[in-house]
Amino acid sequence: MNSIRSKALIALVMMAAAFGGAQAWKPRIHLADQRAKVELEAMFPSQFGHWRVDNNLPVQLISPDTAALLNKIYNQTLSRTYVNPQGERIMLSVAYGGDQSDATKAHRPEVCYPAQGFQVTSNVDGVLQAAPQFELPVRRLVTKLGGRNEPVTYWVVVGDRVALSGTQQKIMQLGYSVRGVIPDGLLMRVSSIDPDAKRAFALQDRFLSDLVPAVAPEVRSRVFGSGLPGTEKAQRVALAPKPAA
Repeated sequence: MNSIRSKALIALVMMAAAFGGAQAWKPRIHLADQRAKVELEAMFPSQFGHWRVDNNLPVQLISPDTAALLNKIYNQTLSRTYVNPQGERIMLSVAYGGDQSDATKAHRPEVCYPAQGFQVTSNVDGVLQAAPQFELPVRRLVTKLGGRNEPVTYWVVVGDRVALSGTQQKIMQLGYSVRGVIPDGLLMRVSSIDPDAKRAFALQDRFLSDLVPAVAPEVRSRVFGSGLPGTEKAQRVALAPKPAA
């Protein structure tokens, strides 16, 4: 009996130690608190280059289930349609969350588009020449709903790094987590209605290249990642060890 009690006591102590260790290593610092505040409406100008917001188009409605999911996993969302003098239109959708949790994977376009009834006919990685000597990794989708063909370009920024897959996103989350930091993040998506995917992606690239200099430098890394020239340097104050006194 004493042996059984001793084993039970040891097991209890080990469980308590494991719980205490988990609590000690639990991330508690929010990266968003260490950086410039995100205000999507202000971050994305209503007019830049040859583009301006098209206020004549009706607001696109989404299902109540999708709206509830967005409100749960994101702090802010922004949806706009831009038009240029040639009448070409780009739909912009941005979602920002102060806590990049696994739940944000549910809003990736390859997941949320089929949930809205679309068929994804192509899903490949691509590269956007966002600025001189800088290439931004992106994901390219071709989606279809009836006679509507909507090519999509998107990427996710976790903290200050671009993630294209759920696996990359998880690895980046863990990288911050081991340092006790909870990263914020942003999902950036542009799309256009065009049966010619190659033409659509070329237009989206021109739009995004025009957008880069229009976003303020102090928040540019939140949108395009820290590798883009002119973006703010990643603020590592919360991550780096304090110097010895």
